[in-house]
Amino acid sequence: MSETLGSPAVGTNTAIHAAVTDNGAPQVITTAITNPDVPRNVTATTGGTNTDVKAIQVIVTGTNAYGDVITETLPAFTVDTTGTVVGSKAFKTVTSITIPAHDGTGATTAIGTGVGGSGNINAKLGIPVKLDRDTIVAGFLNGVRESTRPVIAFSSTAVESNTVYLASALNGTPVIVDYYT
Repeated sequence: MSETLGSPAVGTNTAIHAAVTDNGAPQVITTAITNPDVPRNVTATTGGTNTDVKAIQVIVTGTNAYGDVITETLPAFTVDTTGTVVGSKAFKTVTSITIPAHDGTGATTAIGTGVGGSGNINAKLGIPVKLDRDTIVAGFLNGVRESTRPVIAFSSTAVESNTVYLASALNGTPVIVDYYT
């Protein structure tokens, strides 16, 4: 089978929500959210004052490719270090983002999508089927076959856990994966 995964844009740290400044309390964000361009994983990036960053875990809620509600608790940030953590589930929509309080109000948290390229696992695209094993044969970016076979995560029970990433950087052109069932 061939599956067209859309034409995913290059990911950015703020693709889903701009940086939110810590206010000393947990924040639940439900407005100014931009849904992913295709079902894909989300990232959270801290910025601002390093010493204000706490090892918190952002919680993202939305829907998967089937429209079912899903939630993912992202990996914890590294204390006193700005940086990005990467989710593994493919979100079609994002409906809320819960950001626990950091250690200080100099920290910010932005929600984005993975950048990808050069084998970078940050840009995981959702495959809208449940697979019980790795059956990916090839991947294509803008009609050109990838020289490196895509890497897949699979689940026979949760469609949002079936993802693939390419060795090439996403660039807004069509992505197709060939697989067998």
